[in-house]
Amino acid sequence: MTDRRYTSLAITFHWLVAIGIILNLALTWIWDAVADDQVRPLIDLHKSVGITVLGLAVMRLLWRFTHKPPTLPTGYKAWEVRLSHWTHIALYVLIFAMPLSGWIMDSAWKDAATHPMFLFGLFEWPRIGFILALDPATKLAVHDGFAEAHDIIGKLVYALAGLHILGALKHQWLDGTRELQRMWYTGTPE
Repeated sequence: MTDRRYTSLAITFHWLVAIGIILNLALTWIWDAVADDQVRPLIDLHKSVGITVLGLAVMRLLWRFTHKPPTLPTGYKAWEVRLSHWTHIALYVLIFAMPLSGWIMDSAWKDAATHPMFLFGLFEWPRIGFILALDPATKLAVHDGFAEAHDIIGKLVYALAGLHILGALKHQWLDGTRELQRMWYTGTPE
């Protein structure tokens, strides 16, 4: 029988990235509701989590390139296999695009040169030098453009993550394929 479960490391990367994305989305909802003096620490945490998600995504993709994923359970329709494949590719692209667009936006922030970013308060995380060195008008345009892109990418993450979750639940509960066990069950899924 072919192993249909992801490796423990792939599962760990999956859930750490998911938790990071959920945390960052929650932070964006929270900071509009807190006092002004509490917003900056939440934004700094958002940036730190975003950079961590980017690092985890790099490690996850390297692992994926060197380890073949488990085969899909039998019985999936051809369109389901294609949709799953393209949804996963799109999620990988967005998982990289989201923190990169945020890092570019942060590097173009007008006060970036005088307000260093610290990763979880531990050490200074560099801004992207050539963006930091842009003239103020260009920097503002880069900041605003990537802020808009960051927002759009966030909405795409909602949509594709929702599709990803709905697909897994459909296979699990309607088709009975034990799909969820592939990403968290420690025993034999089939």
